[in-house]
Amino acid sequence: MCGIVGYFGPSQNSVEIVLEGLKRLEYRGYDSAGVSFIDEHNVLQNYKKAGKLDNLKIELKGKNLIARACIGHTRWATHGGVTDENAHPHHNDILSIIHNGIIENANDLKKELMSHGVKFKSETDSESFLELVTFELRKGKPILESISDSFKRIRGNSAFVILYPKTGEIFAIKRGAPLVCGINDITSEALVSSDPYALAGIVHKLYFPEDEVIVHLSGGNKNLVNFYELDLTKTTRYLSKKQDMSVEVSEKGEYEHFMLKEIHEQPELIRNLTQYYFAGEGREALEKVALYKPNRIYLSACGTAAYAGLVVRDYLEGINRIPANVELASEFRYRDPILKTGDVGIFVSQSGETADTLAAQSLCKKAGVKTLSIVNVDGSTLFRDCDDNLLIRAGVEIGVASTKAFTQQALTGRLMSAAMAGDLKDEAKKVKLTGKFALLAERIDRLLVQSDIIKSVAESIYNKKGFFYTGRGAYFPIALEGALKLKEIAYVHAEGYAAGELKHGPIALIDEEMVNIALVGPELFEKTVSNVQEIKARKGIIVSIGPRNNEELMDLSDYYIPLDFEGLEELSPLYVNVVNQLLAYYMAKFKGTDIDKPRNLAKSVTVE
Repeated sequence: MCGIVGYFGPSQNSVEIVLEGLKRLEYRGYDSAGVSFIDEHNVLQNYKKAGKLDNLKIELKGKNLIARACIGHTRWATHGGVTDENAHPHHNDILSIIHNGIIENANDLKKELMSHGVKFKSETDSESFLELVTFELRKGKPILESISDSFKRIRGNSAFVILYPKTGEIFAIKRGAPLVCGINDITSEALVSSDPYALAGIVHKLYFPEDEVIVHLSGGNKNLVNFYELDLTKTTRYLSKKQDMSVEVSEKGEYEHFMLKEIHEQPELIRNLTQYYFAGEGREALEKVALYKPNRIYLSACGTAAYAGLVVRDYLEGINRIPANVELASEFRYRDPILKTGDVGIFVSQSGETADTLAAQSLCKKAGVKTLSIVNVDGSTLFRDCDDNLLIRAGVEIGVASTKAFTQQALTGRLMSAAMAGDLKDEAKKVKLTGKFALLAERIDRLLVQSDIIKSVAESIYNKKGFFYTGRGAYFPIALEGALKLKEIAYVHAEGYAAGELKHGPIALIDEEMVNIALVGPELFEKTVSNVQEIKARKGIIVSIGPRNNEELMDLSDYYIPLDFEGLEELSPLYVNVVNQLLAYYMAKFKGTDIDKPRNLAKSVTVE
């Protein structure tokens, strides 16, 4: 949600640099965009438009865009409708600000400021921070003190970037929301963003400030970027790391959509994962996890990551015999969970910035429960806050509908399970598991080459009125994830069900316009097939994904996608899930939807 980019440096093309950064962050989801910059005459310019970034670019066409400092924003609406006025940046004659998050006490602050004659131009909560800082500046306070005193009064998780025309400098501060800055010492450029992807190819060093640290970007300082506590003393409360991301990571290459590219990246990522954890840099992290002896495990996540958590739960209970609960992070802390010393909280996230997941992790940490992340972004808030971390090594995932991250999350969970079972000390078991991962990668490779059968099925069913994804045992989480993918990008009604539950109500919806995507693995084959027969008897359309050369399934199905399960064992559900990914992709393509940037969705959900 809410892409943030700010640039300070010698280049007079700062607006173009910020616009390019915002373009890279389009995948996060947004509904308006804007920029503020200080022009060559030292005058603050502000442009913003509802809709796509292209609308803003049209608005800027023909304008004088010479500027050395600029901030830009893509907004995902929370407070106030999708309008030009509610778009960011928000500005007055003294400041311009952009904001990611929610100011929980915005109404109280607005009432107070209005009593002093302040007038608001928008419906947003964000504007209250703009006017609060301005109010402090008008008392005669310096800018740093004004930002600090204003931020102390803000409740809720937020990140702010402030452009100060008086000095031409940029400031930033955050609490519980993503913020990263970077520098290039050679070119004397400094940038700030909500996402390191926006800075790729420009900076060579990244800084991840902790909460309530003021970031100051300025060419007048000894350093391009300085960090201050709220008491205005210098601080080292930030993580620094080398920027090793290339610009090419955010390009589609030969693929029509990022989602298709990322589906095709999975085999190589799977092959690399065991190398990383068994013989590479990840070995130390896995060895730490091998020492865990939990009484109970809580897996907490949202959306696709929660469904990956269900797969990991099955590994932990089936292989390790450790009780494991999967908790929706958005509900976990509100149900007063019973947390005890000896429990372990595992938090699954692609971005590492999901607000509800961070809140769940904080709850466990306060209760004295050890916390571990299964996460994609090294240096993210979740990564920094957890005791230990297992990186899923998925690389940049641009498509809003997660594909490769789901696979890598589940497989990283399988490696964690192996470590906790003591398999790291057994070379034969490591070799066997590596071979199984390689076999999964090979089967997916073959599936991708032969994906025309899936495309053909998608073309035949994409206009049907509804879809039931069904599976039993290890395939139930895959049914949930498959239905979610279709909802996300094709905008059709789809539900995932444990196949045995259909007769307890949902079967009333079955008719000749309803499609059953039946996930039929070798395990519980007969029981799953019997559930398919129940739908067939009520004239439902059957698309079965199951063992190859199975005549019973072929006869029962209207459409049949055969798979080779042999040797995959507990990894089989992840093989089936790639079929679901392709099915959703092709159905969305036939429907003509915006596959990479589906409506109303955001890649990183940084508000509750």
